[in-house]
Amino acid sequence: MTFERDHRIDFFRGLALIFIFWDHVPQNPLAQFTVRNIGFSDAAEIFVFLAGYAAVLAYGKIARRDGFMVATVKILRRAWVLYVVHIFLLALLMGIVFFANSHVETRDLVQEMGLQYFLSNPQQALMDELLLRFKPNLMDPLPLYILLLLGLPLVLPMLLRKAEYVVGLSVVLYLLAPCFQWNLAGTDGGVWFFNPLAWQLLFILGGAAAIHGQRPRVQQPRPLTRQPVFIAALTYLLLTGLIAVSWKWPTVHDTFMPQRLGEWLYPISKTNLSPARLLHFLALAYVTARLLPDTGWTQHWLVQQSCRMGRYSLEVFCFGVLLAPLADMLNALGGNVLAMQIFSALLGVGLMALLGAWLDFNKRLNRPISVTAI
Repeated sequence: MTFERDHRIDFFRGLALIFIFWDHVPQNPLAQFTVRNIGFSDAAEIFVFLAGYAAVLAYGKIARRDGFMVATVKILRRAWVLYVVHIFLLALLMGIVFFANSHVETRDLVQEMGLQYFLSNPQQALMDELLLRFKPNLMDPLPLYILLLLGLPLVLPMLLRKAEYVVGLSVVLYLLAPCFQWNLAGTDGGVWFFNPLAWQLLFILGGAAAIHGQRPRVQQPRPLTRQPVFIAALTYLLLTGLIAVSWKWPTVHDTFMPQRLGEWLYPISKTNLSPARLLHFLALAYVTARLLPDTGWTQHWLVQQSCRMGRYSLEVFCFGVLLAPLADMLNALGGNVLAMQIFSALLGVGLMALLGAWLDFNKRLNRPISVTAI
């Protein structure tokens, strides 16, 4: 089995990074155009699913070529790099937030970013940071990814051979976690905002999708209008989209939302990856994959900018985390006018794209020169 890169993965990873940045800038008008406004899931599901997809593509190829021991060493080395990045990123984020807070008089950015715990108990906060328990706002995805990556060597051999068995065990853990309130400890007696015992299912599903996507197709797919799964997924997306839009008008929502359905549906837990959220993302991913095959559209210049960000998702994600409080500060200093809010949102994305372009250029410079090229 060969593992080939799907350019759509890079594009949607980059798009998820843009959505995450926009969603974390308060009062950002462009956040109204992110995926969280059209259904139950948001960019976090995209990020975790594609992280699993990309991880299995990369380390699955290494495992088949060099063996599982080499793949495990590379996975653990990558997890260590992410752990070090997490520590330094948190230090930089705190410095930026403290700086921004000193220039914004109308709000307490330190409190809003969840950094008050560090000021009140710095020694314990530093220990919690090393144990991945201290996670201010914007920082939750990175510790989750570190933990999921650490667990990948345990399931990669079976995932490559019998992916359905791993998915089955993952589903069982996903169902048991909320029933028995399994989660990891956070600060002040709390728990992880992204429960890794629940979110691991998306990571595993991403890996299973990567393996399935490499298998040769035995027959031509039927037209979309004759595919029951596609029709069902599209119907679910339309219904959940109407519900999500109705949240903007509580009176309309309360009028048309059946009481029994509301009692079953709410609250839609993000911490435990509510089935409604999970199903919405899976439907969204399935419909998108069917409507947008990996063809020439991924070669468009604008699409390539997102693909480049997706290829360097760790660096761009960290940069976006640091840019969000700076954009918030810029908006506050500018009086939170619409023009300034749009400018800061677009400026942040532009800087993220420039970082991706620089990293791509730097990578090409570091490539060894072949004899034939001399």
